[in-house]
Amino acid sequence: MSARERILGRVRRALADVPPGEDAPVERDYLREHGKRTVEETVDLLAENLADYRAIVHRTDSEGLPYLIMRLLAQRGPQYVLVPPGLPPEWMSAADPTRVHDREASTARELDKVESVVTGCAVAIAETGTIVLDGSPDQGRRRITLVPDHHICVVRVPEQVVSSVPQALGRLDPARPLTWISGPSATSDIELDRVEGVHGPRTLEVVLLG
Repeated sequence: MSARERILGRVRRALADVPPGEDAPVERDYLREHGKRTVEETVDLLAENLADYRAIVHRTDSEGLPYLIMRLLAQRGPQYVLVPPGLPPEWMSAADPTRVHDREASTARELDKVESVVTGCAVAIAETGTIVLDGSPDQGRRRITLVPDHHICVVRVPEQVVSSVPQALGRLDPARPLTWISGPSATSDIELDRVEGVHGPRTLEVVLLG
């Protein structure tokens, strides 16, 4: 018997007393948040934990966002920047690099020539310093945030910020391609030495848009 068959067998035994065609409600009486915080405290906690994971955190408003993105890209000096199809056009209105649009036909070799990517997000979790992408039009396909070395992610504050993982799960569609990001890509698999940029961008810049 394979591992898959053993696991499915356990699931069937656990559901043996559930009438066919009925979905038993899932009890969610577990703790959903660790203490009560104001909106400002929640956003500050997100910024603190993002920085703890070595993300670079910026704060701005809608008027300053295009110029902040322009400055962040100018500091990196990319020739090309990836742009998801649903990214608000005003976000990139002041930026100079040539824009490469997220296309299904793009090959890994083509994507590897792009140095930076700018996206929105689905939700941001303060307690873990995690950004979640769900493939919505302002975020694009998962691969566009894994190949470029530099990722600028815009989080709308406060509407996209939650305190905890359970609160985030309540907002997310499990059928969508979810990417959970806690800081720049990093691993310590070899002799516990931290190496960044192995599985994704070496530099993650998070813009808290208030």
